[in-house]
Amino acid sequence: MKVRVLGAAAGGGYPQWNCNHPNSRRARSGDPAAPQRTQSSIAVSSDGRDWFLFNASPDLRQQINENEILHPRMGLRDSPIRGVVLTNADVDHVTGLLTLRESQPLRVYATRRVLSVLAANSIFNVLNPAFVTREPLTLDQPVELQTPEGKASGIVVSPFSVPGKVALWLEDATKGPNFGSVEEDTIALEVRAKSGRGRFVYMPGCAEMPPALASRLRGTDLIFFDGTLWVDDEMIREGVGVKTGKRMGHMSVSGPDGTLATLRDLGIQRRIFIHINTTNPILLADSAERRAVEVAGWEVAYDGMEVEL
Repeated sequence: MKVRVLGAAAGGGYPQWNCNHPNSRRARSGDPAAPQRTQSSIAVSSDGRDWFLFNASPDLRQQINENEILHPRMGLRDSPIRGVVLTNADVDHVTGLLTLRESQPLRVYATRRVLSVLAANSIFNVLNPAFVTREPLTLDQPVELQTPEGKASGIVVSPFSVPGKVALWLEDATKGPNFGSVEEDTIALEVRAKSGRGRFVYMPGCAEMPPALASRLRGTDLIFFDGTLWVDDEMIREGVGVKTGKRMGHMSVSGPDGTLATLRDLGIQRRIFIHINTTNPILLADSAERRAVEVAGWEVAYDGMEVEL
């Protein structure tokens, strides 16, 4: 099974378009220690021909152009992108669907909750239902992804709920704690090859690590995990925002309840941070925070990163 990181940054990308934070200035200057990153998404294939996107970022057109594996190959209209799997309805994960509107056969997989969000927003009707089918995912029910023609992909995904919240643009304070979020609002994906070779977890959003979730991750071959912020109040400290990571549905990398501490002893063979905010110092190859995560056995994803299981 092959994995290509299309984008490693959080919403807004790195640098974010209106951000003048020192991290962003270094990225814009072409600093080799601060390479730019587009918004988070990966592409997965079992054969190197048919590819499935996990989330569709607003930067998808750029990501397709920058990754030859996603270029058309035959005829005047063609794409090796055979489907999209969504982990939530965040803007940085669904906006790219609008790029895929050119009457190209696709399957879009998501929970019924997320599919209902797409159905309620008429702009997504540009995905012509004559070509694009919407496939509901059921929590904890494995499903083998299929091409639009019904060919088995050899990729089996098992969606499971993780702590998080409803997408920012769907928040409703009248619906009680956590803005009325339900289990299907934020999911992770356990992914394995049907052949049995290779297993990984894709979790670009996670608000906390309860014992049951930690137990589920134990012994995983590979995990792509939420690396949004180094500390919970990072955006407030840096003067670029008013929300904490917890308020946005993300746990921090550092601290006693952070990722480095809570995933340290789970026997996960390979650990990669993805969905990294423009303010996070782990984006900088020469920072103390980058050294700290690398010493702890973590990697920091970058656009174009390739993994094979």
